[in-house]
Amino acid sequence: MVKNTLISVISQEENKENRGSVEFQVFRLTSKIRRLTLHLELHKKDYLSERGLRKILGKRQRLLAYLSKRNKIRYKELIDYLDIRETKTA
Repeated sequence: MVKNTLISVISQEENKENRGSVEFQVFRLTSKIRRLTLHLELHKKDYLSERGLRKILGKRQRLLAYLSKRNKIRYKELIDYLDIRETKTA
């Protein structure tokens, strides 16, 4: 399962599975966001799911802001791994 692969990737740096880590939380929220986005493409008038999606997006944004302030290297690695943001090319 995808979740188990991320746990193994994160736990390679740390010797134990840290499911409360910011990286793991962002991964879980990203998978929920992708699943809800697919759902909303089929059910365009599902406003309650849309509201839930907005709440999840806000929470992920706050976690990513926290991570970017604490550790830029881990932030950039996570963004690249999850392919969330567009990278700026100069």
